Amino acid sequence: MFTILKVSHFDLPLEDPVLKFLVVLIIILSAPLLLNKIKVPHLLGLIIAGAIIGPNGFNILTRDSSIVVTGTTGLLYIMFLAGLEIDLAEFKKNKWKSLGFGGYTFVIPFMFGIAAAHFILHYNWLTSFLFASIFSSHTLISYPIISKLGVVKNRAVNITVGGTVITDILALLVLAIVVGMTTGEVNAAFWTQLSVGIIVFAAVVLFGFPIVARWFFKKVQDKISQYIFVLVMIYLAALLAELAGIEAIIGAFLAGLALNKLIPHTSSLMNRVEFVGNAIFIPFFLISVGMLIDFTVFFKDFETIKVAVLMISISIGGKYLASIATQKTFSYTKAEGGIIFGLSSASAAATLATVMVGYNIILGENDLGEPIRLLDESVLNGSILLILISCTISSFVTQKNGEKLVKADNENTIADTNPEKENILLAVNHLNTVEPLTNLALLIRSKNKTAGLYALNIINEEKNDSSKKHAEALLHEVVNIGASADVNITPLTRYDTDLIEGINNEIKVNGITDLIIGINHEKGFSPSFVYNLYSGYLNNSLADVLVYQASQPIATIQKYAVIIPENASQEPRFFHSLLKVWNIARNSGAEIEFYGNDATVKMIEKIKNKSNIEARFIIFNDWNELPKVFGKMKDNDALILFMAHRKMASYVPQMQQIPNLLNQHLREKNFLLIFPSNRNEVDYTKDTRDIGNASDFIEIGNIVGRLFK
Repeated sequence: MFTILKVSHFDLPLEDPVLKFLVVLIIILSAPLLLNKIKVPHLLGLIIAGAIIGPNGFNILTRDSSIVVTGTTGLLYIMFLAGLEIDLAEFKKNKWKSLGFGGYTFVIPFMFGIAAAHFILHYNWLTSFLFASIFSSHTLISYPIISKLGVVKNRAVNITVGGTVITDILALLVLAIVVGMTTGEVNAAFWTQLSVGIIVFAAVVLFGFPIVARWFFKKVQDKISQYIFVLVMIYLAALLAELAGIEAIIGAFLAGLALNKLIPHTSSLMNRVEFVGNAIFIPFFLISVGMLIDFTVFFKDFETIKVAVLMISISIGGKYLASIATQKTFSYTKAEGGIIFGLSSASAAATLATVMVGYNIILGENDLGEPIRLLDESVLNGSILLILISCTISSFVTQKNGEKLVKADNENTIADTNPEKENILLAVNHLNTVEPLTNLALLIRSKNKTAGLYALNIINEEKNDSSKKHAEALLHEVVNIGASADVNITPLTRYDTDLIEGINNEIKVNGITDLIIGINHEKGFSPSFVYNLYSGYLNNSLADVLVYQASQPIATIQKYAVIIPENASQEPRFFHSLLKVWNIARNSGAEIEFYGNDATVKMIEKIKNKSNIEARFIIFNDWNELPKVFGKMKDNDALILFMAHRKMASYVPQMQQIPNLLNQHLREKNFLLIFPSNRNEVDYTKDTRDIGNASDFIEIGNIVGRLFK
């Protein structure tokens, strides 16, 4: 009996949940390992594997509710990540280009589809419109390839993601109208309900979700709870979209936009979101898509083959022409045009939804008693083949052109020619400042730098067990936070009778460029801390000193007021320090409000034009007006203040009063004081490539001589 029971576990299709999950995990594991060797996108391997093990293949697994639910989560995840990872500053800058691409990619395939359906397949006009809408929509099925290659912020990717939302909404709107006309429900009430539903849904997600999320992230620090909250937001937005009468994937994308500024791109939460999605949910979706594919439909009848070939030609041809039109209109490179075509050529979710709705609408019966469907079986079978072919083309084209973009980006990078390394040191002494300091370091570090982060604790009394255990606990917490964001932080422990001397010695030993020290917002600037700052920390001439106070999580900050003194750009390390502000803006999505004199503002505006962030500029000349600036700051605003040593060109006497002013006005705010050092190891007048094309905005100063002539 026991043997029979064990053997029955292997009957096909598999029913045992352990076996089913094991088979899927083996596919997810093996597909990338095997296909990467022959340079085939692993996404395609997962789809093909799904077809082989699915009900239309060897029937190893059924496409049951568990596969559908996990796969649906994967689809929502793709759209959510697209909204979460998009550069909002570029998205706003390119909104009209996104609209242009959305128009091209909807209209061109749509017109071809109507003509083919009516004049070749002889469908009526209503069915022709529904048939044409199949080709206007597309699914960002190859987006994980772009994400893995690290080119999600490219302008072509940006407008493709925006255009995807536009064309999918229009295609699904056509579906709703055709279904309504078929059932006789298109009237004033229909349009009112649809319009109001979409407006209310968009308002709730785009304006309500950030408020709720900011409150939650302030109150709840547990990492697991934060991740579960993100999943809840994805599904809630998807549900609200369906209630509004549009597809769930639109809700997931808007949820990504809503949380974009609350999940910094360098944070541990972002790392968890991407890891779980790319490891589990998205592969499940691709396998579930493969399970829909039935290779036998090629051999059913000539009508199926004719419709399938027509559908594939219209879809791929239409998307190709739309990408070429977009490339030519906006003067993009061939690789960028290829990326647009690759991302937009795959048909899956919205296509299948449209076909299934049309297939299930029965208009009547023929003379043989068979149902007459709005979209017949040949269209259904043709759509399955369209999914297979389009996903194959999308994967290969995206992989090829994505690698071209990476290569072009590397050729334009200035990171390799930069003679200065970035080494950041966190001076940790109190447990309540560990997480804020570490999160700040992760936010300000330059792109793709996974090394060069250090955490130091000075033990004042040698052989003091309690001090040693305290140091180990602090450094262990720092290392864990870094590891959760996939960043290595080197722990350092030093025995020294003098705290300042110990830190300065470690700066010399490890070639530190930036020292970050923290302030407890409950205590503020104490007299002893001010003394140590001006008489100790700032005496080192090697590293910039950053003094940070956090009264709320850095991810919840909406806007930074950045105050820059006159002549700051003359300081040797100013541009290195300004880079930190740029990284905060790019990695968090927060708005930057620059305060400076006319010359400073014009200079930074030129830099912004080359490397875009969301920023405003305010002329500011009188440092006696600082209290008024502090008074204008709202909830969730923070301050970044560029400071200077006494003998530096940018020093103003009012800087001596900054600690007292901050204690009085910003005790409950986040602020960062930046003291650039006098060190000058970089030739800032050296000519180099255009920073707008640089993959690592690592030394703005390298191009000052050419950019600001």
